[in-house]
Amino acid sequence: MIIRPATHADAAAIWRILEPVIRAGETYTLDRDMREADALAYWFGADKETFVAEGEGVVLGTYYLRANQAGGGRHVCNAGYMTAAAATGRGVARTMALHSIDHAKLRGFRAMQFNFVVSSNVRAVGLWQSLGFEMVGRLPGAFDHPSLGFVDALVMCRSL
Repeated sequence: MIIRPATHADAAAIWRILEPVIRAGETYTLDRDMREADALAYWFGADKETFVAEGEGVVLGTYYLRANQAGGGRHVCNAGYMTAAAATGRGVARTMALHSIDHAKLRGFRAMQFNFVVSSNVRAVGLWQSLGFEMVGRLPGAFDHPSLGFVDALVMCRSL
């Protein structure tokens, strides 16, 4: 598996990953009816560096990295990750996470913060904890999960 910068030629493959996650509405605060063009504009936003994880010529996952805040907070980065459903359980998310941590260090970020980890997303929470992220905050009932109702959102952070 390789991680490489995404190009607009990857847009269709990235949309195939983004769409089911967005439509499910279980892990991201994106509008479940978001159109393809809007989702890709968000994922490829000017404030982000976007990457893909590729295996045997197939895009298996994607992530973006950006400064979490401007000004005095720009030394802390933020990232978002999505893995193709068919690639779940193959280490794609972990590989992207490790790549993002290394890339963030190279970019001079001093910490990485996830602002809104849905508490019911136990795979993500477990992955982040295994990579040294600590839960530094809990937002009670902050996420309206489509089947579980209101669940907590977690703020997770680690130093780089």
